[in-house]
Amino acid sequence: MANQVISGIKETAQSITGAARPWNDFLDFSAFSFPSSVADATSRLTQNLTHFRINYTLILSILLALTLITRPIAILAFVAVGLAWFFLYFAREEPLTIFGFTVDDGVVAVLLIGLTIASLVSTGVWLRALTTVGFGVLILLIHASLRGTEDLVTDDSESPYGPMLDGGARGDYSGI
Repeated sequence: MANQVISGIKETAQSITGAARPWNDFLDFSAFSFPSSVADATSRLTQNLTHFRINYTLILSILLALTLITRPIAILAFVAVGLAWFFLYFAREEPLTIFGFTVDDGVVAVLLIGLTIASLVSTGVWLRALTTVGFGVLILLIHASLRGTEDLVTDDSESPYGPMLDGGARGDYSGI
């Protein structure tokens, strides 16, 4: 049982880190420039948040972990919450069933978010964690709006504009 848990965690960690974009692309200083307009900044923000979403998530997770390192109780609470997220949300392939009732993924996510917030408040690190995440999000938004997107190679299905690109210029409509 323990070996299965450890191997499952290893597989998930490898798939997450494997899905991250190369850090050389993420930190390519030659790709940084000021956007020419608000529309350009919004487009860059949307495309970069989609393209580098795993990188941004890893950065925020590391910042949060570094913030909590001074509080051992908080670390234990977040290990427990992290395991709950892993087993109840990320590692499941079939729907969650409790007492014969199927629980929707959205409900599971809301409950896990509530558990995360409750653990933040109960361990007394909510303000520190909120400040760290807020600062991290601000830095990541600045990165996403300043990083040019001309050199990014994305799959159309991954693009925020993917649904508009799927059916060609006319979409699913037929001519009259």
